[in-house]
Amino acid sequence: MKKLMVMILAVLFVSSAVYAKDYEVKKKAGNYNVEVKIDKNPPVVGDNNMKIWITDASGKYIKDAKVKVEYSMPAMPGMPAMSYKTDAELKGNEYKAKMNLSMAGSWNIAVKIARDGKTASMKFSADAH
Repeated sequence: MKKLMVMILAVLFVSSAVYAKDYEVKKKAGNYNVEVKIDKNPPVVGDNNMKIWITDASGKYIKDAKVKVEYSMPAMPGMPAMSYKTDAELKGNEYKAKMNLSMAGSWNIAVKIARDGKTASMKFSADAH
């Protein structure tokens, strides 16, 4: 019985490691549902590829927005604040962007969606390693 429990726990641990491949965030931005996946979990110093899906309340993909990703790190003793922006490009149903994180630590990330003369934002933080 003890061996069986150990085997089950090992399978669960390995399964969770396999499925936790991308860094994933799902949040609302105004009337939109936004899902962001970053190809590294945790994000790393250097290039991190992002995929962004935006849907309306009925689940229909939004494909006619201008999407920007803004990422920043606040000032710390001996270091000024850092702030960067990049445009996301639509490919199929997803917007793609690349963030280049210049150092390890906590980054504030905002996905800004401009559509029909209005802008909505979805914000989250991620710790880069």
